[in-house]
Amino acid sequence: MKLRCAVLDDYQGVALSAADWSRLADAVEVTSYRRHFADEDELAEAIGDCEIVVVMRERTPFTGRLLARLPRLRLLVTSGMRNASIDLDAAARRGVTVCGTASSSEPPVELTWALILGLARQVVRENTALREHGPWQSTVGADLYGSRLGLLGLGRTGSRVARIGRAFGMEVTAWSRNLTAERARAEDVRLASSKEELLETSDFVSVHLVLGDRTRGLLGPDELKRMRPSAYLVNTSRAAVVDQAALVRALREGWIAGAGVDVFETEPLPDGHALRSLPNLLATPHLGYVTGRNYRTYYEQAVEDIAAFLEGNPVRRLRGREVSAHVE
Repeated sequence: MKLRCAVLDDYQGVALSAADWSRLADAVEVTSYRRHFADEDELAEAIGDCEIVVVMRERTPFTGRLLARLPRLRLLVTSGMRNASIDLDAAARRGVTVCGTASSSEPPVELTWALILGLARQVVRENTALREHGPWQSTVGADLYGSRLGLLGLGRTGSRVARIGRAFGMEVTAWSRNLTAERARAEDVRLASSKEELLETSDFVSVHLVLGDRTRGLLGPDELKRMRPSAYLVNTSRAAVVDQAALVRALREGWIAGAGVDVFETEPLPDGHALRSLPNLLATPHLGYVTGRNYRTYYEQAVEDIAAFLEGNPVRRLRGREVSAHVE
């Protein structure tokens, strides 16, 4: 009897064509779901008979409570090698193997610059006016050349954003709790003396931090008020790094000129949410990683993960703190 495999949140309906699933055909029956299951009861009913589930990034949380409702689950595959919405310790306690895939940092870098450029040149507003026969030229763009780009985080993604900023002729500065002067010099980036200094002196602030206890809510009301009224905030990292209520206030009350956002605490973003209608917000539906090359990598390696698991040799395993501590 074949094992059941569910592929969740396949919004574009490309999961089964992005990889060769035929190598699993004799052992696994695969079903792809394009719609998002926001209700846990509905999700548990849909995948309750599955031994294998493939998830896309952090679109669907796999909490301990949900895992307890999936007694047949044996393998959970996520795109990427980090997924904060999976309770890895609970999975380990239930005997569920969790595996990941590779992920490229170039796509979110490219989207970051799409947002920065869109904000700086008011692309959406001007395009809308052109299409709707509105005024011809109604805005004055912000210059990138000679302005300051402030990066919160200078890791794999942030460093690539920095290089492009320098190519535009921007002065690039960066800050994070663990960023050293040596690391900043290696990327030809100025190390800000503090988070506050970076916020107060940057024309564009872009977030490139991993979400954790120390970064959750890192930018709240006090921090956003430190930014210049002419400055723009861009977040393609994780929504919770920025206090969402404070961001709405900042945009409504003009603390900052605008923001470009690709990530939200609740996804899909609910109808009627304030972030859907603010005129000085340029928002995209978490497209940072959504490219053909990334998707091929995700699903091809998901197939590899399943095949390796069936052979008894799981690859690219993700382990929780409890298991890691035991191993060490």
